[in-house]
Amino acid sequence: MSKSKLACVTGLPRSGSTLLCQLLAEHPDIDTNGMSSPLFGALQSLRAHLSDNEFFLAQLDREFELNYARLQRSCRAFAAAWWQDTSCSVVVDKHRGWLNQIELALELDPEVKMLVCVRELGQVFGSIEAQHQKTVWLDFPDDLANLSPYTRAEKLFAPTGVVGGPLQSLQSVQDRPVEQQQRLFFVVFEHLMSEPVEVMKNIFHWLGVAPYEINPQNLTVRPSEADSYYRFKYPHRTYPQIQPPQRRQISARIEADLKSNYRWFYELFYPGLLGS
Repeated sequence: MSKSKLACVTGLPRSGSTLLCQLLAEHPDIDTNGMSSPLFGALQSLRAHLSDNEFFLAQLDREFELNYARLQRSCRAFAAAWWQDTSCSVVVDKHRGWLNQIELALELDPEVKMLVCVRELGQVFGSIEAQHQKTVWLDFPDDLANLSPYTRAEKLFAPTGVVGGPLQSLQSVQDRPVEQQQRLFFVVFEHLMSEPVEVMKNIFHWLGVAPYEINPQNLTVRPSEADSYYRFKYPHRTYPQIQPPQRRQISARIEADLKSNYRWFYELFYPGLLGS
């Protein structure tokens, strides 16, 4: 990693990562373009390729420590070169996969910190479903448009689903060493929307940058990104002001299933929604 400290933005989809990056970019000492980064995927591909490369494996057989050190040094140099054009003390890499690969992030920066975006699960699904209703002539890449809302929710929250995969990574955090858990700062969407100045004040302090007060009514509008590669079908947008989203109505059956199947999530972040 370069001289800049690494901060990874990760977490659940439709949970405010685009807005969070927009707010982070307001700080003059934080470098982020708000876009999902190819770095994570590139590093995973490089690791997979070299792990199966017959010439590299032969070298490991002969001198493991030497050649593993070469691999480690080369991968770190690749990541450092990706960000070497910034003079900011903190550089942000946004990708949902980081939460499941904390060890990889620690290899790049032993002091890495992760901002993990979460949102009430019914509203995550409601946000996806509301956009689907606006764009029924476009299918999801995995044919979710052909399903009923209930079955679509099952697919989205399945272990390999767009929401279910990150949820599993989030649940697995409790199995990680304490020192890894301490690298995480959970950004609750509803709190960010209602108290953006206070939340960002705490985040800036946690990241170790100088205090900086954002103006939620006067934000820099940045380029948006499409979410098609995450199996959605609409772009993210940034706005000059924070605009609390409309609350989405979902069926009572889907809501009950989410609270039952992911009770651990509600106990951690939304205990008041579970009732007695």
